[in-house]
Amino acid sequence: MDTNKPSFFRSFASDNNSGICDEALQAIIECNHDHVVAYGDDPVTERVRLKFKHAFGPEAEAFFVFNGTAANVLSIKALCKPYEAVLCTNIAHLHTSECGAPESLAGAKLILIEPQNGKLKVEQLENELIGKGNPHHVQPKLISITQSTEVGTAYTPSEIKSISEFAKKHNLFLHVDGARLANAAAYLGCSLKEITTDVGVDVVSFGGTKNGLMGAEAVVFLRKDMGSDFKFHRKQMMQLSSKMRFVSAQFDAYLSNELWRRNAEQSNRLAKALAEKIQEIPSVEISYPVESNGIFAKMPKTVIKKLQEQVFFYVWNEGKSNKSEVRLMTAFDTSREDIDTLVNQVRIAAEM
Repeated sequence: MDTNKPSFFRSFASDNNSGICDEALQAIIECNHDHVVAYGDDPVTERVRLKFKHAFGPEAEAFFVFNGTAANVLSIKALCKPYEAVLCTNIAHLHTSECGAPESLAGAKLILIEPQNGKLKVEQLENELIGKGNPHHVQPKLISITQSTEVGTAYTPSEIKSISEFAKKHNLFLHVDGARLANAAAYLGCSLKEITTDVGVDVVSFGGTKNGLMGAEAVVFLRKDMGSDFKFHRKQMMQLSSKMRFVSAQFDAYLSNELWRRNAEQSNRLAKALAEKIQEIPSVEISYPVESNGIFAKMPKTVIKKLQEQVFFYVWNEGKSNKSEVRLMTAFDTSREDIDTLVNQVRIAAEM
C-alpha cells in the first residue's frame, strides 16, 4: 500500500474519476435479462439510434465505441485519407493526450494552431491552407474543435457557424470533440442539435463517460450517408461491442428526460461556485472564464504542494515563477460539501 498517497475526500483531478449515475446503472440492470442478438442488432440499440436522431437531427447516425480516443481517431479515419491533415489547437486532446493515435492509426497529420482562450479562430485557419493540390504538401481536410475546450471555455453557436462556413467554403469537414459537449450545451442553454447540426458540424465525438456513464461514447455523423462505411472502420479498430445493449441502455437513459443536461448542469454549477470562492483567496488567480466544469487557477507552488497532500488534482502548467496553473474538475456527483471542503483546504494551504 502506498502510504504517501493522500486521503481523498473527493477527486478534483478529472470527471473521469467519478462513478456512474444511478439512472445509467439502473438502465443496465433493466436490460440484463434474456438473450438478444449481439453486436448492436438488439431492440435497445435500435431505440437509442432513433433517440440520437431526435437529439441531433433526422440524418444523424450514431455508432457506439468504448472511449473518447477511439471516437476521435475513428472520426478522422472515416473522413481523411492518409495524405490529408487535421487542423486543431496545440492543446487539443488529439495532440496532447492520445499517444499519437491520430497519426498512427488514422494516418492523418495534425497541423497545430495556437488557441485563443482555448478556441480556434477563422482568421487563424486561413493561414494553414497552403499547398493545395501540390503533392509535396499534406492536404488539410478536417477541422477539429473541442467543445467545451481543454481550458473549460465554450464555443458559441455563432463561433462554430463561422468555422463551419469556412470549412464548407474550402471543402473541409468540421469535427467536434464533444467529450464535454453536454457541459457546453448546458452552459449555453442550447440543445445538442443547436450547437452541432444546426451550425454546420459534420461529425461529433459525443461523450458520456465524463458525465455519468461507463465506457459509453458515440461517433455521430450528422450528414446523410457520411458514415456509410463506418461500421467497417469500427470493427477493424476493435471498437465493436458484442454485448452492445449495455452501452446502448446507458445512452437510452442519458437521452431521456435530458439526464445529460441535468448531470452537466450540476457539475457546471459547482464549478462556478468553486471558482467564485477560491478567487476570493488573495494568492489564487482564475485563468479562464468558467463556462463548463473545469476551473484553471494559478497558485503559489508552496500552496499547491500543501494542497496535494489532501486533495487529488493535476498541475496543468508548471510555471517558471513561484506560481503554477492547476486544473480542478467537478463532476455530476460533486456536492456542495465537497466544494466547501476544498475551498477550506485551499485557504488553509494559502495561509500556512
